Amino acid sequence: MFKKIKLFLFQNKTIKQTIVKNTFWLSFGELVGRVLRVGVVIYAARVLGAEGWGIFSYAITFAAMFTIFSDIGLSSVLTREVAKDPLNRNRYFSTILVFKMILVIIFFAVTLLTVPYFTKIPLSRLLIFLTALILVFDSLRNFGNCLFRAVEKMEREALINIVTQGVILIAGMFILFKYPSPENLALAYAIGSAGGLLVSIIFLAPYLKKIFSHFDKTLLKSIFITAYPFALGGVLGAIMINTDTIMIGWFKGAQEVGFYSAAQKPILFLYVFSGFIAGAIFPALARFAQKDNERFRFLLEKGLSLIFLLALPFSVGIFLIAPQLIYFLYGVEYQPATTTLQILAATIITAYSSGMITNSIFAYNRQKILIGYAAIGALGNVILNALFIPLWGIEGAAISTVFTQILSIGYAWKKMKEINNFSIFKSVKKPFLAALIMGGAVVFFQWLKIPLLITIPSAALVYFGALIIFKEKLFGEIREIIEI
Repeated sequence: MFKKIKLFLFQNKTIKQTIVKNTFWLSFGELVGRVLRVGVVIYAARVLGAEGWGIFSYAITFAAMFTIFSDIGLSSVLTREVAKDPLNRNRYFSTILVFKMILVIIFFAVTLLTVPYFTKIPLSRLLIFLTALILVFDSLRNFGNCLFRAVEKMEREALINIVTQGVILIAGMFILFKYPSPENLALAYAIGSAGGLLVSIIFLAPYLKKIFSHFDKTLLKSIFITAYPFALGGVLGAIMINTDTIMIGWFKGAQEVGFYSAAQKPILFLYVFSGFIAGAIFPALARFAQKDNERFRFLLEKGLSLIFLLALPFSVGIFLIAPQLIYFLYGVEYQPATTTLQILAATIITAYSSGMITNSIFAYNRQKILIGYAAIGALGNVILNALFIPLWGIEGAAISTVFTQILSIGYAWKKMKEINNFSIFKSVKKPFLAALIMGGAVVFFQWLKIPLLITIPSAALVYFGALIIFKEKLFGEIREIIEI
């Protein structure tokens, strides 16, 4: 029995078994990693207070803005090309890694030299250095994970993620207990990121030994042509994702940044579930694109159906329990983040479909579409933030995020339908009704003053119970996906 489980979880046999295995490992690694990260986030937010937590969040956001240039879509190109052409994986890995290392070094230096001149919130040079170092380690580690995804060895990615977050939790708790400060929190993150990168290097050793002998400069042109839409899209995407925090810092201050970051964390935690499905299915999408449009459409529709089965109850639930959740996680100091969390709950529905849609566009080699998708989000977010933050503060930033996500994912959705005319609206009717019933149950539980830790699992039981009553083919959908 143990041998069969081991073979199932650590070897790729069939498409069905491989998708199940990869989904399991992505889910397991991300869930355990996120739970470990939540531990240090909650502790740090409480120990540092809203202002100290805001300073750290602001620094990490600024570093992320600059280090996005160190990838310019190279990781995505690696995943797709290796999945499509396994025989040339060493050539692609070595060539792209050398290119990426050069960019990492350049933009690490740019970050250190320029960030102090772009921020209104005072950031120490040590904090800037450590946050830039974190993102260098993360960038290189994630690059390795892209290779593991391409060869469908997600168990390695899971282990690396767990090690990274586990070390961050241990180092963060120990260091902050004795010396609480944004700089020391950044140090804990850097130690954890370095630990995860070390494990990744161990797995990548066979590829790294011959990195220069497999380097092929003739691939550089095709890599650049494939990657440049991602470079533009990546820059615009970085603006779209990080604009809220940066502009709150410009218009308001570190405390407001802390409140907004606190509201974002539960939402970002839930975002990961859609990534499980999108990440596990992407290699199969890449194989079917332009070769078998019917199977591609079937896989896309079923994947999106499962994503909405998760998104609808999460969005409704977070909106209703937001006051209790903020108090439970962070304490009374962070209550001003409650309304922001309720607004951001709507983004779960919009954001959940984005990963599957953008992956599908990329699988068809139509990545230029993603530039328009990111441009709408980036420019819309900047303009609306400039209008809404001075008026409504962090709630204005959240409203801006909701509107821009609706516009940008709506654009990508429309373009994907033009490529392969999929449809899922019939399949979301029952989950929508079940989510409404669950919402009514949550309101009733709150009226009875039932504790949050009992309300959450009870609401989940109500939701899945409603799906069963409606004869929703949830488990059939999962089986159809893995049998394709």
